[in-house]
Amino acid sequence: MAERQGQAAADAVLTRIGQVVILHHAGDREEARRRLLDLWAEVGAHGDPLHRCTLAHYLADTQDDPADELAWDLRALTAAEEIARDRPASREGALAVRAFYPSLHLSLAADYAGLGQPDAARTHLRRARSAAADLADDSYGEGVRAAIRRWESRLGEGGGGPWKPPRQRP
Repeated sequence: MAERQGQAAADAVLTRIGQVVILHHAGDREEARRRLLDLWAEVGAHGDPLHRCTLAHYLADTQDDPADELAWDLRALTAAEEIARDRPASREGALAVRAFYPSLHLSLAADYAGLGQPDAARTHLRRARSAAADLADDSYGEGVRAAIRRWESRLGEGGGGPWKPPRQRP
């Protein structure tokens, strides 16, 4: 019974994160950032790594400063690596993170490109491409693979042209 209550609480955190992400996608970036930071304070820097990974990944998207965005994406990757290291592959979080790795590395590639570090960007782009092999042939997987192809073109990987800085997010 206690295990089910713990799972329900965990699901509640992920649900709350999803609700804030919807708010962010609707255009309220400042409020989304505030709510995600409140959730981060609740979860804590040493809380459930799946929650930290998910929160940090989405918090990165709400940042105005590219260096802050990179810092949040690095927190997300660190938490993902903690999940992969500490949980057996059969556990829910470990499986979810395997599907999340391509997106995490793609975000880091974009962060480094935005900071004028194309070599680091290319490294993470290659990691994203490698991790994408684990993605299903569904809309999420196809969307991530399409984003990888766009970044390959931008960064001159895979036969694309010379590296150009990405457009800044609004």
